[in-house]
This record gives sequence, structure tokens and C-alpha cells, in this order.
Amino acid sequence: MAAEWTAEVAFDGEQGQEVERIKELLAVRMKDARKRHIHSLGVASCAAALAQAYGVDPYLATVAGLIHDWDKVISDEELVARALHYGIEIAGPPALAAPLLHGMVAAYELPELFPELPAEVFQAVARHTVGSCDMTPLDMVVFIADAIEPGRRGDYADRLRSQVGEISLEELFFSCFSQGLVYVLQTGRYLYPTATEIYNHYALQRSEKKGHA
Repeated sequence: MAAEWTAEVAFDGEQGQEVERIKELLAVRMKDARKRHIHSLGVASCAAALAQAYGVDPYLATVAGLIHDWDKVISDEELVARALHYGIEIAGPPALAAPLLHGMVAAYELPELFPELPAEVFQAVARHTVGSCDMTPLDMVVFIADAIEPGRRGDYADRLRSQVGEISLEELFFSCFSQGLVYVLQTGRYLYPTATEIYNHYALQRSEKKGHA
């Protein structure tokens, strides 16, 4: 089986204190969602390892991983209501987008709870479900970590893990995003309308780079 790509990074001073504070709050938040709690810890550990492998700040990756599913414990109906309240732009029918809204909604609410964290952390949280045409390295790290953390099993996750460190972060993100689309199509699930735009954006970007190589 491919390496699971996790890392327990020891943070000093204020960063270490903040990581522990977030972990304590996360445990309370997820007290009735054990699997989600374990998943969040796994994403944080995986994000830290990916960050180290690709030159991204491991602290920002860790905290973004810890809080990426903060609002996953909220019902779909409540997520839709909050998204509409915050004026979050939803492509397609809101009810069908509900399973993807927890990151976007949390990105509006978490700055009040964690004002010491920079905006780029909340952006990574917002983008970890549907992506964007202008993903930053931190955005990509969290997006990928959500797909390959140790709790994710099967060929999909193993194939991505085997590519870590072998290809660029941008290529790894494209592979992750593409495999996600294949999974959605093969299982007959709802495809979020922006997915094709994002895929085409990065596919054309890759083609242009290869053309100039």
C-alpha cells in the first residue's frame, strides 16, 4: 500500500498553543461525530506532511486541516439557510449543493472564533469542497489532504498518495480534482456546475505549460 503521508509537527510558542486550543475546541465540536473528528485530525496531519513536501507553511496547513469540516456537523437545511443568509454564491439548486456548502459557510463564521488566523486559512477551508480556478498552494494542500488522509481507503486514495513528491503540487491537485470528477460521474452523483470550468481551466493551463516546455 502507498505511504499515507502524514506528519506530526511540533509547533513552538504561540503556534503550538493555538494548535492545541483548536484541537480542544474541535473535540468539543465533534463530540457526537467521532468519525468526522478522526477524519479532521487525519487531514491536519496529512496537510502538514504535504506542506513540508511542497514548501508550504505546515502551521497554516495544520490549522486549516483541523477546521476544514467545522460546519460538517450542521444539517444540510441549516447550511443552505446560512449560505443564503451570508450571500454565498451557489451554482445550481441550493438543495443539491448542500453537501458542499460546509466549507464556504464555515469560512464566514470561523474568523470570529479564530481571529488570530490569517485569511488564507479560511480561504482554504472555503475551497476544499469545490475548488477554484485560482487555487493557492495552501488551498491545494488542504484539498488534496482531504482526499488522501489515512482514513481514505481504496485505489483512488492510494493512487494519489503514490504521486506525492513524484509530481508537482499543481499536477497532484489536477490529478486529485480529475479523479474526483471521475468518481462523481461513475457513481451518478450530482456534479457541481463549476466543476467543468475549473477542470478546463487547469487542463488548458497544463497544455500551455507542456507547449512551452
